[in-house]
Order: sequence, then structure tokens, then C-alpha cells
Amino acid sequence: MRFRPPGDHLGGPFRISAEYPDDEFRILSAYPHDGGLLVIMEARTADPTVVDDLFGGAPAPISHEVLHADEQTVLVQFSLPFVPPPYRAVLSSGNLPQFPHTLEDGWMVCELTTSQERLSQFRDELEATGFAFQVDWVRQSVDPTNLLTDRQRRFATAAIERGYYDTPRGCSLTDLADDLGVSKSTASVVLHRAEETIVKEFFTELVE
Repeated sequence: MRFRPPGDHLGGPFRISAEYPDDEFRILSAYPHDGGLLVIMEARTADPTVVDDLFGGAPAPISHEVLHADEQTVLVQFSLPFVPPPYRAVLSSGNLPQFPHTLEDGWMVCELTTSQERLSQFRDELEATGFAFQVDWVRQSVDPTNLLTDRQRRFATAAIERGYYDTPRGCSLTDLADDLGVSKSTASVVLHRAEETIVKEFFTELVE
């Protein structure tokens, strides 16, 4: 998902990511303290003065410290005197922020592992502050054990335990069928359907 402040007047990291679109900016961590927010940001840029521009344009002095700097990367820690609306919305909606957050052309881009209900609550609380909000993609987590029927799971488990999928194979399909007390054709059909389900689930995101 991604979000950005309202209007065209971007501030802080949002602004410099828009003004320096060829550079890379990432928020590595953020921790609320004493009514403010302690942030560690990484800037990958050929011009280290970009980071100076971040604090030079602030309406009030911001306490900051450069933790590391070389020809291509600047790591800076700074403390905001307030907790920004996106961070407040994440916490108040019962979510936990996942880092790093990437800044791209004025947008904050991040991932969020949550329920549909909490995602909707986060969106509502963030939009109430005027922030623009977009969901780029949604991935639903599925319990692999729920993909198969009890019979398919039993056959597949037996096949794994007996080395049917090993190279070289630890048992033949005939041996496996005998162990399971079914015909060779039945074992083949049940395993094929289980394999089809597993393979299609695994590759769903790659082919969409």
C-alpha cells in the first residue's frame, strides 16, 4: 500500500523523495517517545546534502544525527516533536508498522500484514486526516493444510514419509498403494489431485 499527505505541499521525507526522484529513501524504523517520533532513515544518493535539505526546510529545528555516511549512503536518526498521522493511524487501528518503508516520488510505500477489518479501519482513520491512500495489492494468507481434503493429505503425507518424492524414490507407486490399502490407479488419482492443488496455489501470484 502507499499513502501521501494531502495537497501539493509535501513536507519532510515526502518532499525530498519528490524533489530527488532518482535517489532512494527508506524509513528503517520509527519509535514513538515523549509525544514525538524517533526515526532512522537511509538515503542512497550521490549528493549527501540531500539529507541537509530535509532538515533545512523544516519549519522548526529537528534534532538529528548522522549515524553513517559514505559516497553513496547516508544513515540519519532524527526526532520529530509529534507523531505523524500515518503512524498514529497504524497504531490506533490495532496494526503494527512493518519496516522498511520506501519513499517514492512523494509517496510512502509499505507492506502491512493485517486482517481485512483492521486494514479498512486504518484506511478510514488515515483518510480522515486528508492523506491519500492506495492499496497496490492484497495477498491472502492460506493455511496449506486447508488446501487438501483429509484423504489427499493422508496420501501425500504417506508418500513423503515413504520417500515417494525422493530422488531416487524410496518406494514405488505400487508399494505406496499397497501400504495405503488401495489400488495403484486410486493412489495415482488422489496424489495427482493433491499435487495439482498444491502447485496451482504456489504459482497463483506468479501467473496473475
